[in-house]
Amino acid sequence: MEETDDKQTKSPSLIMTVAAVAVLTLVAGGGGWLVGAAIAPPPPEPGKTAEVSPEATGAEGLPKLATEENGIVQLEPITTNLAYPSENWIRLEVALQFNGAPDVALAEVIHQDIAAYLKTVSLQQIQGPRGFQYLRDDIQERVDLRSDGRVTNVMFRTFVIQ
Repeated sequence: MEETDDKQTKSPSLIMTVAAVAVLTLVAGGGGWLVGAAIAPPPPEPGKTAEVSPEATGAEGLPKLATEENGIVQLEPITTNLAYPSENWIRLEVALQFNGAPDVALAEVIHQDIAAYLKTVSLQQIQGPRGFQYLRDDIQERVDLRSDGRVTNVMFRTFVIQ
C-alpha cells in the first residue's frame, strides 16, 4: 500500500516541476525579447544610409574615431628596437587629443620625440603593468612638455613587444 502512495505522489510532483520550468523559460524568453526590443536601436529604413564624409571613414567604410574634426590626430605607427636587449622590437600606435584645433606639425614633432624616446627604453623598464604605466606616464610628460598643454590626452591604440 505504501509503494502505490509513493508513486502517486512522485508523479504529480515531477509533472509540476517540468511545467514550472517550461513556464519560467517562456517568461524569461519573453522578458529578454522585450528588453532587447527596448534597448536596441531600430533598424535603418531600406534605402536610407547615414552620410559620412569619405575622409572620416576607414578601409571598411566605418567612421573613424580619430579625426581632426573632433580634435584627435592619430600618429603613424612607431616601430623601433629597444635599447636593451636590442633584438627586441616595440610597435606603438598613439593618438593625440588636442585642446581645440589640432596642430599636425606639432603632432609630427611629438611623433619623432616618442620614437627617439622609445629607442632609449630597455625591456626591463616596461615589463609588467607597472612598467607599462611608467611608460605611459613618461610619454604623457614628454608630450605635455612639447605641446605646452595643447595636447590634453595621449591615447595608446596598440602596444606590442616582440
